Amino acid sequence: MTYVIAEPCVDLLDKACIEECPVDCIYEGGRMMYIHPDECVDCGACEPVCPVEAIYYEDDVPEQWGAYQKANAEFFDELGSPGGASKVGKVAKDAGPALTLPPQSHDE
Repeated sequence: MTYVIAEPCVDLLDKACIEECPVDCIYEGGRMMYIHPDECVDCGACEPVCPVEAIYYEDDVPEQWGAYQKANAEFFDELGSPGGASKVGKVAKDAGPALTLPPQSHDE
């Protein structure tokens, strides 16, 4: 099991989750963050710091955002498991619904 980042993250890219992750498994894509399913240790440190509640335990992802489970895995199809986001930096790609979703507004 792993954690999943869903639609509320699209076009926000807050990065508080990255700072909290003890294993550096949260990668930055073009429009959202992605959790590497093989590198995540299920600690849950990222979930409470997300300002838009976009991070869910895999079994708890709301039905309307179910496609993001697959997207979080597909993001790493070509990238593989580099063993840490900090050495990779921002990856100029996205996966799943983030590819076609219209620009999201995050009013404060």
